[in-house]
Amino acid sequence: MGKVISIANQKGGVGKTTTAINLAASLAVLEKKTLLIDADPQANATSGLNFNPNSTDKKTIYEVLVGIRRMEEILLDTEIKNLSVAPSHINLAGAEIELVENIESIEERARQLKKALVDVRDKFDYIIIDCAPSLATVTINALVASDSVIIPIQSEFFALEGLGKLLNNIKLIQGELNPDLMIEGFLLTMFDSRLRLANQVADEVRRHFGSMVFETIINRNVRLSEAPSHGKPVILYDAMSNGSNNYLNLAKEVIAKNQQ
Repeated sequence: MGKVISIANQKGGVGKTTTAINLAASLAVLEKKTLLIDADPQANATSGLNFNPNSTDKKTIYEVLVGIRRMEEILLDTEIKNLSVAPSHINLAGAEIELVENIESIEERARQLKKALVDVRDKFDYIIIDCAPSLATVTINALVASDSVIIPIQSEFFALEGLGKLLNNIKLIQGELNPDLMIEGFLLTMFDSRLRLANQVADEVRRHFGSMVFETIINRNVRLSEAPSHGKPVILYDAMSNGSNNYLNLAKEVIAKNQQ
């Protein structure tokens, strides 16, 4: 049964989608059958893998959550062998309203994605979920469906801002909806070793969270930033770049951790 990992942080601009795309791609390159679920209405993970969110013919994660389609009906193959994607669309922003209108129970409303994954979990080694920068119903669905969560933290001044609230919300979900949810790790992103502040933030994060912080650090990298505009994960755009190496190392770390 595939391991389900959400990439989540209520703060925007911390590298969630970049991490979701490139971790999923790197796991696939390392011969792990991987599914990337785009659970963000902005659909950046969808476009970042060269799919137009407006031409998915009503076969997106939105239709799955509101019960119109099954998960296996919406999956798309990507350029990378072993990597599939469940695309998103701006319509996903309306899923919360429809779920509230159609499902009275809060607990049942939060389990729609988990139920949808039942038919496909056995077909993948890893399922990576790109979450929106909020704790709305769709993100709660992602966390309820997940075995663990990776929390990206950008190496900047406001890195720890709002992190306490996120961790409290994870505890609430653990207590009420998904007692098995674990923190896979904290991931330092957008790191520039030349900046004293970046090193101070990294030290502070490691002091707070210790061994829960991934050894791999995602460095600032031009090729990593350029890749989404070409509809490619960085490993296809420039396999020799630092960004590609960083995410391959992260994927190896995730695999090793889960083998243990």
